[in-house]
Amino acid sequence: MAYELLNRILIYTGRIFNVATHEYRLPDGRSYRYDVVEHRGAVTVIPVDKDGNLLFVRQYRVGCESELLEFPAGVLEEDEDPLSCAAREVREETGMAAGKLERLGDFYMVPGYSTEHMHIYLATGLYASPLPQDQDEFLEIVRYPLRRVLEMVRAGQIHDGKTLAALLIAEPHLAK
Repeated sequence: MAYELLNRILIYTGRIFNVATHEYRLPDGRSYRYDVVEHRGAVTVIPVDKDGNLLFVRQYRVGCESELLEFPAGVLEEDEDPLSCAAREVREETGMAAGKLERLGDFYMVPGYSTEHMHIYLATGLYASPLPQDQDEFLEIVRYPLRRVLEMVRAGQIHDGKTLAALLIAEPHLAK
């Protein structure tokens, strides 16, 4: 199907994303406007410690007004490659650096209205090497074995979409 971008009007410029109205010519020839969140992209990191536990961060999220259990994640800086972002984020959010970072895959967060593209990395060979957290981050680090994490998912105790998607992509690599 051929969609043709006809026009883009920037509505809002923010620190993490912009909002624009995109006007497209649809396959049937009509034009239609969409509001789009334009995002630089991000990473999610699945840190695994020497005992096979997965490291999570528990943090308050203003969008849902509650604490969520999540894998460490973060937005790509201007012109930053995803691997460098993953290495930085795992250090900032867990205080641990990865001896090995393996790219597992990627996905779009909410393609109906956002360009955010998420890259997934598995972090192993962890060792202490903290970086300062972002000024608005107040994180609690928690560790769970894979079996417990899967029980928590089935019980509806993990609500973060990127964490659920990353876990699905990573599970074959974690069960080794």
